Amino acid sequence: MNKLICFTLLIFINSCASYEKFKAITEELEIPSKVYASDYNQTWQAVIQVMKRFDISYQNQESGKIKTRWMDNTLQVNFSDAFGSGDAVKAAEFKLLINVAEGYSYGRKVTKVTIFKRQRVENDFLQGWKEKISDVIQEKTLLYRISRLIEIDKKLKEIDKAREKEELENF
Repeated sequence: MNKLICFTLLIFINSCASYEKFKAITEELEIPSKVYASDYNQTWQAVIQVMKRFDISYQNQESGKIKTRWMDNTLQVNFSDAFGSGDAVKAAEFKLLINVAEGYSYGRKVTKVTIFKRQRVENDFLQGWKEKISDVIQEKTLLYRISRLIEIDKKLKEIDKAREKEELENF
């Protein structure tokens, strides 16, 4: 009976520890996303163009998913923490997960892009990798770049329509 109580107590303590580990993630996690007033193909092309500089491991337009491989960003993490109280990390890497979904808002086609960044750091080889919450700067920057590309594409289409209309009038 005593062993059963000890075993139950051990499971309870471990489950509470894992809850505390992910409590901050669930309470404070913000997954950056943005809704664009454009069709799916136009948004997908903008996302692909923005993601060209990353090492993509999976890309599927039908499902609207893009995943990158783990990429090293040790220098950026150490630079951003240079003025903080933390010590420099031995290694840091991140992975981006992008989801593009089509929908409707007020009868118009819209597309929602969500970018999730997994960041992990290794302080020393004994501790191993630890997940770190993203500061969402890179995600918001990518969403801004996507919106700029969509706006440029729309302007170019407007110019082409105006040019076609002018050519038809002059014909």
